[in-house]
Amino acid sequence: MTEVLQQNVPIYFEWIGTTEGYVNAQIRPRVQGSLQSRDYKEGSLIKAGQLMFSIDPREYQAALNQAVGDLGRAEANLGKTQLDVTRYTPLAKEGAISQQELDNAVQAHQANKASVEAARAAVERAKLNLSWTKVTAPITGIAGISVAQIGDLVTPSSLLTTISQVDPIKVYYPISEKEYLHFAQRIRDIEAGRGKARPLELTLADGRVYPEQGTFSLADRQVDLRTGTITVQGLFPNPENILRPGQYAKIRVEAETRMGALLVPQQAVQQLQGSHQVAVVGDDNKIDIRSVKVGEQVSVKIGEQVGNMWIVTQGLKPRERIVVAGVQKVKAGMVVNPKPSVAEPTPAQVVTGASKGT
Repeated sequence: MTEVLQQNVPIYFEWIGTTEGYVNAQIRPRVQGSLQSRDYKEGSLIKAGQLMFSIDPREYQAALNQAVGDLGRAEANLGKTQLDVTRYTPLAKEGAISQQELDNAVQAHQANKASVEAARAAVERAKLNLSWTKVTAPITGIAGISVAQIGDLVTPSSLLTTISQVDPIKVYYPISEKEYLHFAQRIRDIEAGRGKARPLELTLADGRVYPEQGTFSLADRQVDLRTGTITVQGLFPNPENILRPGQYAKIRVEAETRMGALLVPQQAVQQLQGSHQVAVVGDDNKIDIRSVKVGEQVSVKIGEQVGNMWIVTQGLKPRERIVVAGVQKVKAGMVVNPKPSVAEPTPAQVVTGASKGT
């Protein structure tokens, strides 16, 4: 036998998620060529702008040299036509040459101007292609294992490796549509800057709680029709780069505090055809089989122990005595000799409210 316990109970929700890089950059070359060297350490922290790969530059250096030569030739032609225009202009005024000859010289000069601009653009393009033979990191992050090997012929479609920015790191976790509706107003307040998100707790695959607390970031735009869930994103600081993309992550958040909740041990509640019953011991030690309505299942610390409990929302009063052991043996009206009992300790966390009753 035990008494109905009344106390304030924090209600927690739990979900299973996966870590993901804040930014995941696929490193691909901008030009085609033979991969000459890998200039970074795989799996290490790479700074933005750091050299990662080198492609054989000789073809692009030759193209640049040719473009520079073409530019020089175009500038020389431009200089000649400029002299022609300067010389023909007074001669045409004096009638020494025809106006047609002057017009031809002017047109040739304009064409050579365009040729010079095109040649300059070709030089800039050649310089770009040459610079792209040095493949640098676009972001700061953890670099993956190289996909391409030295000597491979790579093209702009070739994946060389991937860099992930992991501080902060994202955690994606699906929540049910019902849970989303529970949090919907709070999510809108947070997105509008009217509210503050409650901290997220992350438990790693080995059971350790990650020391940094996370924050809610955003909810996806739609519910997945196949699973009935909506994906939520949280952000966690990761200054030591301990967390990597693809890791298991159990997320827990305190949703609310149930004030003055009535608690009974789980083993004291019988479920029968969708209803719940509790055996109540009256002042005369007679059994009263009473229907109750239950809420969340929680784990509550009682003294030095942790007991699995139901929150009872209707049907019981504080300090009423209920049967815990041998519930199946008692019947309504039976006189019993009650003995004190305590909830069996469990290795559960202090308070967990992810599962709910009907």
